[in-house]
Amino acid sequence: MLTELRVRDLAVIADVTLPLKPGLNVLTGETGAGKSMLVDALALLLGERASSDAVRPGATRAVVEAAFELVGGHDPQTMDVADELGIDIEDDRIVVRREINAAGRNRAWANGSPTSVSALATLGQRLVDLHGQHEAQSLLKAKVQRDILDAFGHADAHRLRVRTAYRTVVDLRERESDLQRKRDDVRRRADYLRHVVEEISHAELRLGEDASLDVEAKRLGNAEELTELAERLLEFLESDGEASAMAAIGDADRTLNHLVRLDDSVARWPELIETARANLEELALSVREYASEIESDPSRLRDVERRRDLLYRLMQKYGESIEDVLRTREESAGELDVLDTADLDLEKLGAERAAAEEELTAAAAALTKVRKAAAIKLKKATEALLPGLGMPDGKFAVAFRELDGVTEAGAEQITFTVQLNPGLDARPLAQVASGGELSRLMLALKVVLSGLDTIPTLVFDEVDQGIGGEVAAQVGDALAEVAGGRQVLVITHLPQIAARAGHHLSIAKSSRGGIATSDIQMVSGDERVGEIARMFGDADDATSRRHAEELLKKRRKESVPAK
Repeated sequence: MLTELRVRDLAVIADVTLPLKPGLNVLTGETGAGKSMLVDALALLLGERASSDAVRPGATRAVVEAAFELVGGHDPQTMDVADELGIDIEDDRIVVRREINAAGRNRAWANGSPTSVSALATLGQRLVDLHGQHEAQSLLKAKVQRDILDAFGHADAHRLRVRTAYRTVVDLRERESDLQRKRDDVRRRADYLRHVVEEISHAELRLGEDASLDVEAKRLGNAEELTELAERLLEFLESDGEASAMAAIGDADRTLNHLVRLDDSVARWPELIETARANLEELALSVREYASEIESDPSRLRDVERRRDLLYRLMQKYGESIEDVLRTREESAGELDVLDTADLDLEKLGAERAAAEEELTAAAAALTKVRKAAAIKLKKATEALLPGLGMPDGKFAVAFRELDGVTEAGAEQITFTVQLNPGLDARPLAQVASGGELSRLMLALKVVLSGLDTIPTLVFDEVDQGIGGEVAAQVGDALAEVAGGRQVLVITHLPQIAARAGHHLSIAKSSRGGIATSDIQMVSGDERVGEIARMFGDADDATSRRHAEELLKKRRKESVPAK
């Protein structure tokens, strides 16, 4: 519910605050006082495009801010929308704010955090249903008309069945198409894929083989030099000459033993000598084994080089490593496997898809049946209200146009049609109704759908256009009926409607600092009598005041519940 709307420096409005309450709220005032400007301000909060021309002369920016309290303290659908938009809700309260800068920059906030105008628009669709002179009216949208009919017909379960069946069909069709495309692609590439599998399989690759061949090729290619180096190393380690490492270790050991006898503080050093001796002996053994394994084998070297060339060519064609080449073989073999199973899989998918299409057709037919039954009842209920809302010859109907195929929303397009004057053909709502007529048609639907509509706040700006007298009174009664279960704000110039409200706001325009400025106040008691008398023609006229008092007295009597 909208609890407060504050507007600053927007057109003729300097700084006004509208305190709003549950039930029927009315806003009245002289023509040009700025009533519709407040609706425009609310539209800005709901994502309407803004122009810097709307900023009040002399101001740098216009600010619109509104506070909402969630209906019943908790509204799961609104909470879900806010969560998707990244808007945190605290204490079941949402405060939205929008600034329009005179220099052209716009900013928006929700509960103190920056947000986008599109996010405000999305959230606003859950909070306010706005019917004003400048708004794209929701009733003209095909989806809204379909949703209204389905809500009236309690078709949620049927809609879910259609939507589920449709998504199943789409999924199966996509899987079938993907498999057909993959099968056809494999057929075109089958010869190449078989060549890949055969070539790689024939090579009998082993992981790590390339690295071991590199080592072997280097050893075979440098066999003589490696043998010579190994022999020289052995000679250095263990020859009988005085320059060998083992001889040096022996000399060091004898010298160290003499040193230990003279200074036992170095008694640990002989262990280090023994460790060095053991390491040299182990090294000599390894060198000897290494030298024995080296052989000059030109034939083996040629075989190794041929194998390395084969691996190089395969890696050039199929991957940077043997692992990549083997993976390419497995992938190619896997693709070829499709040819063995695709036809059977396609047959199975085709059967599943056909069954799903039958389910979709049946689900759509059931939904259509519910919709057509609901359309008859909606027509009857709505037409019963039209004469009392200033459309005595009005005819309302729901037109069905069968689609070429079933969609996620059903098998037909839903269009609300009206015939407002005798002798004219029924035509779609968007092509016939004026602003006032459209608002009253929406009002009739709101009465019919009372209890089903979940949007907590309705705003009407043109609902009283072109009516008066008893029709105005009946429109007021209809508004009061709708407001029995939600909040309604009506911008009106008719006293019959104003008197039906539980909360009355009055707007007046005056000059302030040479600039036209609007101010708003809540009126009650004698002030309210005067305002309604003004709407009759003269606030100070005794007859007008008497009429105003009678209207208010009648409203108070009707508001008292019967005992």
